Amino acid sequence: MENLGTFGIYTFDFEHQPATWVRDSVQELEQLGWRAVWFPEVGGREALTQAGYLLACTERLHVVNGIAQIWQREAGATHAASALLADAYPGRHVLGLGFGGARRPGVKPLAAMAGYLDELDTLTKESPNPAPRTPVRRVLAAYGPKMLALARDRSAGAHTYHVNTAHTARAREILGPDAFLGVEHAVLFEPDPAKARATAREHLVPYLNTPYNIAKFRRLGYTDDEIAHGGSDRLVDDLVFWGDVDTVVERLRAHVRAGADHVAVQVIGTEPGSSAMPHWRRLGEALLPQGA
Repeated sequence: MENLGTFGIYTFDFEHQPATWVRDSVQELEQLGWRAVWFPEVGGREALTQAGYLLACTERLHVVNGIAQIWQREAGATHAASALLADAYPGRHVLGLGFGGARRPGVKPLAAMAGYLDELDTLTKESPNPAPRTPVRRVLAAYGPKMLALARDRSAGAHTYHVNTAHTARAREILGPDAFLGVEHAVLFEPDPAKARATAREHLVPYLNTPYNIAKFRRLGYTDDEIAHGGSDRLVDDLVFWGDVDTVVERLRAHVRAGADHVAVQVIGTEPGSSAMPHWRRLGEALLPQGA
């Protein structure tokens, strides 16, 4: 999926902004030369409807669900929506799928994802709708070796979130040379270490206090002491790249050197109700080949 470019934008902002503001933002990102925008499904807006809106507002921008939660909608709805987007906007939508939504007791993430993919594949074969000329592209949220292997075998590749560069290298080994690896990483334009780490710790609070994420951080090599009490400096500095533009950009490029095909950059530290656009402009000047 080289048409996504090496760097893209990852943002929660569109979950909380009026549609007109979102439209203006994605249109400016496209004009600046950004080729991909990623967004999650956490704030109440339906993931595939929102993807369709972003695609309709732009002409070339690639839109990636990062991620659409598999238990937020049945496989039939996911198949129908993603097939329509693939047909309407050839090669511009990526269906990122992850374990999430209303949980079903006793079902493990790997089994849930494999079963969901089985349903999607069956629906693709049996759909009464016209098949898109450009097939649906899908990636899976994956961290552990088994989910990464599933992403390699059953999709175009994997999407990781809040990982260090060592994980990127290990993920590339599991995925092999051909599967796509997209890595999200948070950044903060703040040169003062104390201020930067305080803001980063505030951002990391929900991730450092949920069992699934704690297990992930342990697998990344952090001790329980490093995870507790807001996170050690080492953990915080690994998960949120902070400093001036040159420092942040060099650290982002480390993921590419470790094996990432694409890095989706999430700017944190903006004031509530404000836009990250000034930071996206600065990042574009530093990361995009002038201009893409």
